Amino acid sequence: MRNWLALRRDERGAAAIELAIAVPVLALFLWGIFQVGVAFQANAGMQHALGEGARLATLCYDPDPDTGCAHPTNQAIKDRIKDKVFGTGVGVFADPTVTDGADYKDLSVSYSMDTNFLLFDGPTINLTRTKRVYIAS
Repeated sequence: MRNWLALRRDERGAAAIELAIAVPVLALFLWGIFQVGVAFQANAGMQHALGEGARLATLCYDPDPDTGCAHPTNQAIKDRIKDKVFGTGVGVFADPTVTDGADYKDLSVSYSMDTNFLLFDGPTINLTRTKRVYIAS
């Protein structure tokens, strides 16, 4: 009985056990922060690409007093957005869309990423950014 009481009071090795419990949880948190950072980088890449597409959409090629401006085509705007989007390559960027309005264009791009938390799969992150560009005639 005395040996059992002495063993219960002995705290040698307690730190190693606490470390063995805490390190996997800490690793999961750090990996999760990395996954969120990848999504934020993709969001910044989409915003940058939409800004570049908006700049192109507002250009006036060959201004002529009689006919007005010749604006870029929707396909040219889509190509510019597709060329300028950036991210780490973990997820997938969908093809951008350009929708015509009365005096504007709506530019949109989407991103989808499957999250992975080392020991289990997390939810799929879907991001969509849209920008409205007003076109002068």
